[in-house]
Amino acid sequence: MATETVKLSVHGMTCGNCARGVQLTLSRTPGVIRATVDQVAASAQVEYDPARVKPEVLAAAVRELGYDVPA
Repeated sequence: MATETVKLSVHGMTCGNCARGVQLTLSRTPGVIRATVDQVAASAQVEYDPARVKPEVLAAAVRELGYDVPA
């Protein structure tokens, strides 16, 4: 299985709980191998299986939590 990594900008996280929620949501998304979220840098780095999930799906999952993910 070949993996890819994408870095998403995530705006609107104001605390550690926000970052943990985003990380948990991304980690639970089918096809995601690893997700790390940095509240201070307002970003998420996600390693995923491109055969199972696309970056657009990852961004949509974060948007559903109420955060802005610029295209």
